[in-house]
Amino acid sequence: MNRIQQILSKAEKDGTARRLNTDGPMVEERPPLIGPREMPRRTVRDAARDVRQPAAPVRDDAPPVRDRTRPPIEQPIIEPVAYADMPAAENAVEVVLHPLLIAARNPLSPAAEHYRSLRSRIAQLERDQPVRVIQVTSPGKGDGKTLTALNLALTMAQEFQRRVLVIDADLRHPRVHALLGLEASPGLADVLTGHASLADALVELPGQHLTVLRAGRAYDRPAEMLGSAPMRRLIDTLRTPFDRIVIDSAPAVVADPVAIAPIVDGLLLVVRAGVTTRPAIARALGSLASSRLLGLVFNESGAPLEAPYGRSA
Repeated sequence: MNRIQQILSKAEKDGTARRLNTDGPMVEERPPLIGPREMPRRTVRDAARDVRQPAAPVRDDAPPVRDRTRPPIEQPIIEPVAYADMPAAENAVEVVLHPLLIAARNPLSPAAEHYRSLRSRIAQLERDQPVRVIQVTSPGKGDGKTLTALNLALTMAQEFQRRVLVIDADLRHPRVHALLGLEASPGLADVLTGHASLADALVELPGQHLTVLRAGRAYDRPAEMLGSAPMRRLIDTLRTPFDRIVIDSAPAVVADPVAIAPIVDGLLLVVRAGVTTRPAIARALGSLASSRLLGLVFNESGAPLEAPYGRSA
């Protein structure tokens, strides 16, 4: 039995979960995620069913109870401890990357070097507190936020022993799956509405050391879904197995990125140089949580990150 297995075995016996820290001794933290070959194949719905209490007897004069066995898509499911035993991604697929995903297609190019510079600038901002969950948005459509989010995630995944997840939270016009050559579902919306387990929705890109959670099925009230309690629980749970989480959200012209902002550690605003107007930038900055703003990413300018806002460089 290797050292990792010994630690996991000890944690199961004494109830104290520990996590390996390469820079120092082990510290007590959230329970580690067991890999897909070690984790029993339990779905999120299985975990939720285990914690549900027996139903109370129904009186004869009680009003009829609505059947919730197949909840409609309009109502996000709130399942207690639904993600407590989340397994790692079970689906590993090879993908055809879009030519503009330069961080993977041509990692030695000057453009890829700019993304590495952006990655380094974000790491420098962690002197005060960790920046593990990063939201990427833009003032409007066509600014390049999805390409920036994917290239940044691919660059972060190239770091030694980093586990990186990219989430497509643009439920109005999702593009992450198309740029990776994947099917659109299952994804985030399917998980939050109970139509798919998280293990089924996560997709691993083994050649890139990257995990992807696509947007999934269409939903007519995305802002309410993204600001819901299940979304918060999902992000909290994903913090444990992943070192970095990059969230591609809708442009700031809608309420969706505002709903996500409170649950992230940092926010990047992608601006297309020479195209995005100053009033549009001002409106976006006014609507988002400025305390979490890391900086502006100037797309098509050769300068990926300007002076950061809200935190000292």
